[in-house]
Amino acid sequence: MPLTADEAFQRFQQERPRIEKAIKATEARLLDATGRKGVACAVTSRVKEASSFQNKIYRKGYTDPWKQITDKAGIRVVVPHRGALDDTLEVIQGCLDVVRIEDDRDTPGDEDLLRYPRLHIQAIMAGGEKDPDGVPYECEIQLRSEAIDLWTRMSHKLLYKSDGSLPADVRRSLYRLIALVELFDHEVERGVKAMAARPELARTHQLLELAEQIYRSFSSHPHSTDLSREVSEVLSHAIGDTIHYNEQLTQFVADHRSILEQAYTEYGPTSALFLKRGRYLLASQPESLIIFERLNNVRTRVELRIAWNHSELPEDMLTDMAQIWGVSL
Repeated sequence: MPLTADEAFQRFQQERPRIEKAIKATEARLLDATGRKGVACAVTSRVKEASSFQNKIYRKGYTDPWKQITDKAGIRVVVPHRGALDDTLEVIQGCLDVVRIEDDRDTPGDEDLLRYPRLHIQAIMAGGEKDPDGVPYECEIQLRSEAIDLWTRMSHKLLYKSDGSLPADVRRSLYRLIALVELFDHEVERGVKAMAARPELARTHQLLELAEQIYRSFSSHPHSTDLSREVSEVLSHAIGDTIHYNEQLTQFVADHRSILEQAYTEYGPTSALFLKRGRYLLASQPESLIIFERLNNVRTRVELRIAWNHSELPEDMLTDMAQIWGVSL
């Protein structure tokens, strides 16, 4: 028997902690899967606010709100450009049980329309959590390029929340921006492909993208992109085959996550030690993950030291990292 609006709201309030646990497990699984495949993306999750849940029941007039509201929790996956969407979708399908996919990117007959190219995936959340009826919890995954994400967040405030009160010409102008978004996406994709054709650039870029993606699971603190590029160039010489390095680094992080969390807590950008002494700069950078991975093995530690000695980077930057990891150079 369907729950009433009040019953559905009360159940949502009671189940919210379990839903939060499930969506965090799902976010972690996506981060791990995309990292292993070398897919660059930002993954964020959220559980619907109680007020939003109740408001949706009121606006939609659902007859079975508990079952009909399928976005009790959601995940946003943002990739650098449109060309990366298919690879990311394949990873999502490979690591989660997908219920359905809503893909409006290339709907036949809509070529003359300016519209939001929706790509939503309804999937069962990781962790095995179920509602009181024994039904596995689901989440809605919104997969977008960075350009589309920017347009969507901006237009959501105006189009979605205006309740149709915006003048027609203003609404049209907002949708006209889609043309610029498509152009931006294609140009970014073209630039990425051009970079991939130059191995000396692609190698450093791939390393840095991977490190940045995984580092976000430890810290959201801003870092120096200039320093990251400089250090990643040195690290690329210490690794050699960067093409197959994705799974190696991802596995290292999975095996040593608790140690890494402690290292970033004690030496990272918001630690008392860093704020007081200003040392351990690289512990505030995403490429620190690669340095720790290289330091963890005697052979790779030697290769790292050789590459570092041939660079112009300060020696104490590396010795500080070795100290954090508890090894000597």
